[in-house]
Amino acid sequence: MNAAIITARMGSSRLPGKVMLDLAGAPMLQRMVERVRRAELVDKVVVATTGHPADDIIADLCRRMGCGCFRGAEHDVMDRVLRAAQEAEAAEVVHLTGDCPFADAELIDATVAFFRANSFDYVGNNLNGTFPIGLDVRMFATQALRDAAARTSNPVDRVHVTYYLYMHPERYAVGGWDAPQGMHAGYRLTVDEFADYRLALTVFRALSRQSAAFPSFSVSELMAFLKDNPAIAALNAHVRQKAPEEG
Repeated sequence: MNAAIITARMGSSRLPGKVMLDLAGAPMLQRMVERVRRAELVDKVVVATTGHPADDIIADLCRRMGCGCFRGAEHDVMDRVLRAAQEAEAAEVVHLTGDCPFADAELIDATVAFFRANSFDYVGNNLNGTFPIGLDVRMFATQALRDAAARTSNPVDRVHVTYYLYMHPERYAVGGWDAPQGMHAGYRLTVDEFADYRLALTVFRALSRQSAAFPSFSVSELMAFLKDNPAIAALNAHVRQKAPEEG
């Protein structure tokens, strides 16, 4: 069995409380869960948040949505995800971060299929740099993460969950792939700063009127909308993506 585990907390340094910001009538985290639930090859969805009182609001949202919720360490995210996987009895994990509301079910299913068709410990569509930031999907065997967690105490590894796995291809079987035609790697589709949120809110509001599948509009619809609206796509073009070493 597998589980899609979404890491989310209220304590973001650049945009506090971002996972609960409104996206066309619902919190960003809710929109993300709605979209992830459309993946046909995912057995369950779990939000992995912290035990901090500020994150009670996340646990309450999960209860209202009927979504699994695990509460663990605030800064040791690797441990939090590993324990969430163990509690969910998931042998395989699709790891997503709660600041990526454009997470796409088709890309998730493609990741699961790619992982299952090969003998990988870790796969990620972010490894080749051909997908936009924010459409990242990572999948790994829980046993591989357990092994990695026993090997490293480096804060970078512990915060970024899978960093140790893909930085050690001599130890783990790692796989990645290129984006399909029509994907624009230059778009920024994660929410770290207010400009990112402004783009996400603008897109969700527009597609709530245009897409019959809202909020589960396809990645093709998303790419077409941004191509047709370059001024919207450029709203957060100035935002710099932090390197893993920056936290």
